[in-house]
Amino acid sequence: MSKSAIVIGAGIVGLATARALASRNYQVTVIERSSKAIGASIRNFGMVWPIGQPEGTLYERALHAKSIWKEVLEGAKCWSYEGGSLHMAYQNDEFEVLQQFVEVSSYRPVSILNAFETLEKSPAVNGNGLLGSLYSEDEMIVDPREAIAAIPGYLTAKLGVTFIWNTAISDISYPNVYSGVKSWSADEIFVCSGQDFETLYPEHFSEAPLTKCKLQMLRLEAQPDNWRIGPALCGGLSLIHYHGFKAAASLPGLKARYEAEYAEHLKWGIHVMASQNGLGEITVGDSHEYALTFDPFDREFINTMILDYLATFARFKSPKVFQTWHGIYPKLTNGATEIVIKPESGVTIINGLGGNGMTLSFGLCDEVVGGSYTPS
Repeated sequence: MSKSAIVIGAGIVGLATARALASRNYQVTVIERSSKAIGASIRNFGMVWPIGQPEGTLYERALHAKSIWKEVLEGAKCWSYEGGSLHMAYQNDEFEVLQQFVEVSSYRPVSILNAFETLEKSPAVNGNGLLGSLYSEDEMIVDPREAIAAIPGYLTAKLGVTFIWNTAISDISYPNVYSGVKSWSADEIFVCSGQDFETLYPEHFSEAPLTKCKLQMLRLEAQPDNWRIGPALCGGLSLIHYHGFKAAASLPGLKARYEAEYAEHLKWGIHVMASQNGLGEITVGDSHEYALTFDPFDREFINTMILDYLATFARFKSPKVFQTWHGIYPKLTNGATEIVIKPESGVTIINGLGGNGMTLSFGLCDEVVGGSYTPS
């Protein structure tokens, strides 16, 4: 007889956990407090981003996650684009970091492009003062709004996963979970959303090295005439945001210059990237504010700073913004990339992936359920 499992939360971590369990013949029930996932899992670029991870465990986890993404997206009949990423350089110290990164990348599919080659790769790149770029083949774009909405149907049809919507779990006492007077039981329980972790195990949440991150993002309208930007595009500030680039020896010098020239950007955690979905819309962001409680209001000057910096490396046929929003996710303060803890027998909490949920969740949850996980 197969084991049963309950997964709390239908965001990317919950979906990844449900898939990992069901593919190992668990009878899986996912319980979600809303009628659909509306949190950080749909409020992002849709970037599956191996280049942001340092070589070793995290890079391999990202590649494993990407392979699962491709399987799931095909089954769910969702759009994706495996076009890689371009990281532009307009100053010598930026270009030096990119060159060093390529030199020390032992097995990544990365290369340095000159200005002409960069402009051939993407018609959206600003060619004024362009020295060149780093091109990485690894990165893939999905539409998070489409994918997170469609994957539950795929998991139900393909793997027999049951979804219960509009149901907030208010208590766990293994093997039972409760929503008011209703209850369900299972052999294993997984808590896979930050909100539920904070509510169900407040002591563990408060003891964990966690804060929260608020990010602001924008979306530009579908580009005319089916115009495509090609790879995801990144400016120099992204080089000091992602840990993968720490492999470049001259990165501290670049960071020091940015701290002097872009102090206000760094104060608000701004680094700027752009990705295009299947509809031709371009998602742009983002900022990073850290606290446990945030004002519910977006800051217009942050959106302006993002767009102004975007213009230094990208030009689009239509720059018209038609949506703005913010997302909030738990973020570890100790440099770790995830929390995987067992607050009681039979219960596992998976949390704290920060901004790496789309990139790492499928790989991480497959490792946790499969028994191969070791803290990175």
